[in-house]
Amino acid sequence: MKQNKLRITLYALLLTILFSTLSIQFAYAQDDIPTDDEVNEVAKGLYCPVCENTPLDVCPTEACKQWRDVIRTQLAEGKTKEEIEQYFVDYYGDRVLAEPPRTGLNWLVYILPPAVILLGAVLLFKNFQAWTKPKKTESVSSQERSASSSSDKYISQIEEELKKRK
Repeated sequence: MKQNKLRITLYALLLTILFSTLSIQFAYAQDDIPTDDEVNEVAKGLYCPVCENTPLDVCPTEACKQWRDVIRTQLAEGKTKEEIEQYFVDYYGDRVLAEPPRTGLNWLVYILPPAVILLGAVLLFKNFQAWTKPKKTESVSSQERSASSSSDKYISQIEEELKKRK
């Protein structure tokens, strides 16, 4: 009886070892297939040409899935993010880029609005200063006083003559 229990225990132990060795998975070197994170890193800089205002990395359409597969293939071929973006720009135009290229006169888009706002703020500040300053009273010069006194003489003479005519 002790022998049967020993045999059963031995068989159970052997079966446990056998099943545990079969369940071990070996770690193989990773293939050259890019991960989803690598694909999404490129895809987040692109917009779906079919859907409006939807980044390629979150777009649920079948077309976007195919474009993500194209990105995955190109990454596996060793292309850089810039080369992949240029590939999509060549086929779909600049509208697929999340950020427009800063070439030519496009730099005005980034510089002109803040410059106009700053210029407007400076002009408003100067006008507010001018509005809040008290106006200076002009002092009457001696020449103007003499001119006004001589005109007063004429006015007084005219008034006297008018009084006489009545």
